[in-house]
Amino acid sequence: MTNFPVHTIETAPAGARPALENLQANFGMIPNILGSMSTSPVLINSLVGLFGQVHGGSFTEAQIQTLLLTNAVTNESAWAVAFHTALALKEGLDAADVQAIRERRLPQDEKLARLSALAQSLILKRGHLDQQDIQAFLAAGFEKGHALEVIAVVAASTITNYTGSVTQTPLEAAFQPYAWTK
Repeated sequence: MTNFPVHTIETAPAGARPALENLQANFGMIPNILGSMSTSPVLINSLVGLFGQVHGGSFTEAQIQTLLLTNAVTNESAWAVAFHTALALKEGLDAADVQAIRERRLPQDEKLARLSALAQSLILKRGHLDQQDIQAFLAAGFEKGHALEVIAVVAASTITNYTGSVTQTPLEAAFQPYAWTK
């Protein structure tokens, strides 16, 4: 098995250091997945740019965490499931809704359920949604622009989900209580 390093700001390639400094400032730490990702400055810089747009978009942080957790479970990324479980709970998502997503079920909250369902459908259907997927999402009070914004969130989370799968990034002690297996 190939081991990928978990870089720090000091050990990362020069082109990745500004992104890691930005992440350190925002998170107060550099999550292991981002340390691993920084082996490729192209990848870490792409993620930072896209996540900046996602977190500055029209979804609340709770809605973003619903999407990110759904994507992590759908893509079977154990590191990302644990990380986004912790963040979803921190953002105030109901623990039962978080557990439902971890078990591949929809949250009880109807709006979050439609958001989660659309993200899951996008991944499983490789972007080939049918009108029922879109109509159910719009009926929950979202707009067409939101459906397109979900694509950006799915793209960003796919970067971390795939990185976790490729690098087998170790889970930090802080996220161990939320460890997940498929």
